Amino acid sequence: MKRKGILNREVSRVIASMGHGQFLLVCDAGFPIPQEADCVDLAIKKGLPDLPTVLSTINKEFISEKVMCAPETKSNNQPLYDELKKIFKEVDFEDIPHEKILKEIAYGARAIIRTGDYNPWGNIVLQAGTDPYAWFEKESLKMPDFYKQRIKNIEEADKRDMFYKSEK
Repeated sequence: MKRKGILNREVSRVIASMGHGQFLLVCDAGFPIPQEADCVDLAIKKGLPDLPTVLSTINKEFISEKVMCAPETKSNNQPLYDELKKIFKEVDFEDIPHEKILKEIAYGARAIIRTGDYNPWGNIVLQAGTDPYAWFEKESLKMPDFYKQRIKNIEEADKRDMFYKSEK
């Protein structure tokens, strides 16, 4: 039995199957999931589990290089958008039309994880990234500056988080 991390075997399977650049769609309870999609349905009842809990748990094991959501998320659901910015502090964000999420991303995503959340515009696309440390282990390889900066940003965010947790 696993000690920590994601215990749900289907979510673990999905994360382990992701490749660089592929999309993982984490959606609310009302999302119209295509019949042929690889769907992990976590919904138990209204609000359980919620999007922030699922996304923050996934973020601990999944490397996202981009988070995409509808512009309406920011304009009409600021609390969710603020939560996304907290969870994915060092990840690039991109606005994507909600219709594109419904009609294109849903059909091209590697997998869809459905939550029980009733959260307007709560359909979040995570684009898989890579671990630069794993790819540039050999001393003969030169890591590009943008990877070095991303690592630096993540390390600084981790230090800030540890500082704020110790202050509580």
